[in-house]
Amino acid sequence: MKSCLYILLSLTVITFGGCRSETNSATYKADVIIYGGTSSAVTAAVQVARMGKSVIIVSPDVHLGGLSSSGLGFTDTGNKAVIGGLAREFYQILYQHYMKPESWNWQKQSEYGNKGQGNPAIDGELRTMWIFEPHSAEDAFEQMIKQNNITVLRNEWLDRETGVVKNNGTIASMKTLSGKIFKGKFFIDATYEGDLMASAGVSYHTGREAGTVYNEEWNGVQTGDLEYKHHDFENINVSPYVIPGDSSSGVLPRISTADPGKRGDGDTRIQAYCFRTCLTKNDINRVPFTRPAGYDSTQYELLLRVYAAGWRGTFNKFDVIPNLKTDVNNHGPFSFDNIGMNYDYPEANYERRKEIINEHITYQKGLLFFIANDPRVPADVRDEMFKWGYSKDEFPDNGNWPYNIYVREARRMTGEYIMTENDVLGKREVPHSIGMGSYNLDSHNAQRYIKPDGFVENEGDVELPTKQPYRIDLGSILPKKDECRNLLVSVCVSSSHIAFGSIRMEPVFMILGQSAGTVASMALEKKKSIYDLSYDEIMTKLIADGQILK
Repeated sequence: MKSCLYILLSLTVITFGGCRSETNSATYKADVIIYGGTSSAVTAAVQVARMGKSVIIVSPDVHLGGLSSSGLGFTDTGNKAVIGGLAREFYQILYQHYMKPESWNWQKQSEYGNKGQGNPAIDGELRTMWIFEPHSAEDAFEQMIKQNNITVLRNEWLDRETGVVKNNGTIASMKTLSGKIFKGKFFIDATYEGDLMASAGVSYHTGREAGTVYNEEWNGVQTGDLEYKHHDFENINVSPYVIPGDSSSGVLPRISTADPGKRGDGDTRIQAYCFRTCLTKNDINRVPFTRPAGYDSTQYELLLRVYAAGWRGTFNKFDVIPNLKTDVNNHGPFSFDNIGMNYDYPEANYERRKEIINEHITYQKGLLFFIANDPRVPADVRDEMFKWGYSKDEFPDNGNWPYNIYVREARRMTGEYIMTENDVLGKREVPHSIGMGSYNLDSHNAQRYIKPDGFVENEGDVELPTKQPYRIDLGSILPKKDECRNLLVSVCVSSSHIAFGSIRMEPVFMILGQSAGTVASMALEKKKSIYDLSYDEIMTKLIADGQILK
């Protein structure tokens, strides 16, 4: 209640006419301002509120939770034993939901089974539910927001050009495109893109560093026949040319003719994006695939050649979630990842990002329609896809399409401590743990190119297991002290490309959000800079609140 009263008393309304950036002007004040609508934003805000400080979430999204509530229900958990604190609380809320018979409206719980990734989806001992429907996840996040009286302003987009005001190395305020101004003592960037961080003048990197930069084996370009490479052409020789074998006939769509680079080279390419679609074969709840605007069947010619070579892995990542639904992910040489079509997304303005997102929607909706309807698709594949459709009860205000594109990687801060594969693989001791990760080094493909032998190949996929859980350093959420002293970054953390391939999992973002909220709140309590706090004090508080640090 203190948090809400503080915000109400601090609200000053000013009326302007004219453009959108001036028609809804108001000034909001809180101890901590969080920009973003992700799962990390929610846990950061809950932690701040529970520590008795005022907090506002400024969310560009209407629906909270990021990918966790936008289709990624088959959680990439890694070792579940290192997921504690508010992240575990989120999965426990889902457990309570799925213990209710009325939550199983399309099937019985007993019919769902209990298969997860090495551990059960429904963990009765820990009272956690690791696999879930999108709308159930969103409801869980909203429950956390409501229980902690957190103010959320939605559909508020940072003015990235002039919206961030800094005084003496600290953020004084941020303004959104609607004209609202937010003043806080501390700010947390919990977006997938790192827009607040970038607008505040904090150093960051996009693309892949060369392997030599941080003495890494798996960073940079990954051309060649590599042990931990997947989702390529799996020894299938497929011609990239319009007339197979004839380079003078032109190149099929979605294949780059650029030099892919040598193994270990740095470049500006980033992991492919996709939407994690929630599909079903349940006729009562199924919405058939339809031809999207801008549909062009020639975009999928390469897939026809993959099928002709005998590949049949289209449905291998239709991962089952409750109520006869799936979380669909990319799989194989030509799938739902829109390889090479997102390179300018991290730095793009909002209009250009919208264009990129719409192109991804057309590609992915078109691919589903193509497989289900084009007579050139092998009958066994076509007939199976025709049985599937969108889940009618998911994303009902968005045409049953996920709210968020899967931004697997955008900007990555260059902060006080840079996490690398040497930390993730246990080759270096992480001194100041604020949480743990455990998932594979998991980077999706970044390009599709033509090999010297004249066949097509995908590049960039690395799936290297971690030997054991690893610590994530406090410095990875802190900008360099001389760049911004009152900002924490809980998603676009300070990390190399390949290390981020493991860190980028939703449970980890929740963990880091809670830790960022803890650090900001402790700095307020002790009237200190976030850089002057004792790590021992931070560690003690994190452990007391359920975080697992080692």
